[in-house]
Amino acid sequence: MRLLKLVRYQNLLMLAFMQLLFRYGFLKLQNIPLALRDWQYALLVLSTVLIAAAGYIINNIVDQETDAINKPQNQIIGTKITEATAYNIYVGLNCIGVAIGFYLANIIGKPNFAALFIIIAATLYMYATTLKQMPVIGNLIVALLLAISVLTIGIFDLYPVITIENQKIMGSLFSVLLDYAIFAFMINFIREIVKDLEDVNGDHNQGMRTLPIVLGIKRTTILVFVMSIFPIFFLFVYIKNYLLTYNLFATIIYAMLFVLAPLLLFTVKIAIAKTQKDFHYLSTLLKGILLFGILSILILTLNIIYNASF
Repeated sequence: MRLLKLVRYQNLLMLAFMQLLFRYGFLKLQNIPLALRDWQYALLVLSTVLIAAAGYIINNIVDQETDAINKPQNQIIGTKITEATAYNIYVGLNCIGVAIGFYLANIIGKPNFAALFIIIAATLYMYATTLKQMPVIGNLIVALLLAISVLTIGIFDLYPVITIENQKIMGSLFSVLLDYAIFAFMINFIREIVKDLEDVNGDHNQGMRTLPIVLGIKRTTILVFVMSIFPIFFLFVYIKNYLLTYNLFATIIYAMLFVLAPLLLFTVKIAIAKTQKDFHYLSTLLKGILLFGILSILILTLNIIYNASF
């Protein structure tokens, strides 16, 4: 249980669920060939989860003093697990994750794709040790890595089997994955800044230069309020240009109730948020929005397949 808490297993489960949902709730329901067999795709998910887990561990190692102030009740390294043990686990998880990536890249005949796993592992290390202390840059990196985890599905499962005959349909499916990647990026980027607002006291004592420390809490809150308008606008455009065009009313209702409404609630709440408790609530709310946004891919797929029934 200590190890599970160390790697933030809830986030890892959500990451694995997201990748499984996009394949079995979306791609598998299309009449298309896929590059990976089921067990090979399971390895892809495992590789992603292991590298992400390693990223959480190195982040916790670097953040020991900050966590002692922000979240002392959740601190694992230095209290329940030694730093040396944490480093060994970190190296082991990265080695296994990257090795699986090498194997899968060769299986699909694209050995160069293995570089993606190395780049992600290296970026997570750089984020924990250097980039997270830079305003905005660290937030962008985390959000971008989540978006890449969505695009990785298309890179490994769609791209290798694209032919002249199926190029159009494959391009359409990949564009759907891209839309979800953009949505995930926007929501997670905003959430990372909200988390900085929540942890501003500990970060300040550690000499970090997060956005709330550089701009101040009030200005950062206003910035987050403005930023929250972008995913709302993105969702409205998506509904108008795609869902309404193809009469996908079940998906529209789902998006309005479980994604758009919570986003509007977030926009209202962030405008008046002041305390650490407020920012923690808003961070949790964004996590729920991201989850329900990802779940919409299944609603969308079923709506397309059984459009007459809906």
